Amino acid sequence: MNEQQLSKRLEKVVSYIPIGSKIADIGSDHAYLPCYAVQKGQVAFAIAGEVVEGPFQSATKQVKSLELTKEIAVRKGDGLAVIGLEDAIDVIVIAGMGGALIRSILEEGSARLVGVKRLILQPNIAAHQLREWAEINQWALVSEAILREDNKTYEILVLEPSEEVVVYSDGERLLGPFLMREKSLVFQTKWEHELSNWKGIQAKIDAGNTKNKAKLAELDAKIRTIEDVLR
Repeated sequence: MNEQQLSKRLEKVVSYIPIGSKIADIGSDHAYLPCYAVQKGQVAFAIAGEVVEGPFQSATKQVKSLELTKEIAVRKGDGLAVIGLEDAIDVIVIAGMGGALIRSILEEGSARLVGVKRLILQPNIAAHQLREWAEINQWALVSEAILREDNKTYEILVLEPSEEVVVYSDGERLLGPFLMREKSLVFQTKWEHELSNWKGIQAKIDAGNTKNKAKLAELDAKIRTIEDVLR
């Protein structure tokens, strides 16, 4: 993967960026995504944000080598702290982290979301954390994708601000409202695997131990939700 050829998942992420946007790529690593998007003429300006020194230096070197320093600002900082209101960022991309971490970044940087028109989030795990965050903070899912690459399954969530309160069912929160309607082969394979795992865990828990009742009830609810959708 490089600035000319992104991974399949990052190409899909870029496909959700409206042409002419000003973007912030949080956890940009080598800044491949913003470099690719700028070179394709898809974005007008980008921030490549990194909190770790090594990736920050790699991103800086990458942007300089491509002579894109006017179009891409590489900034070192924690989460959304790299964004200033004067940047007028339209789109924030956060890809390749756990859902809980992405959620904490959004919560801690909530003041930097003013004026942002779209969030493109690609959690490696726990996508339900982001759907729950969206409900609480009045962001609506406008699209979702699920794909398989390098023996891993990835979900991509696209969110936009909503004036109305959006409420998802337990199934929609866990599985994704768009994904559960589409029921792609990747989706079905992922959740059949999860279903098998949870049933295995359920069978090993001592139901006679009162301390385990809450855990068993939680597992049972998830299992029933997935079974209903996969039927």
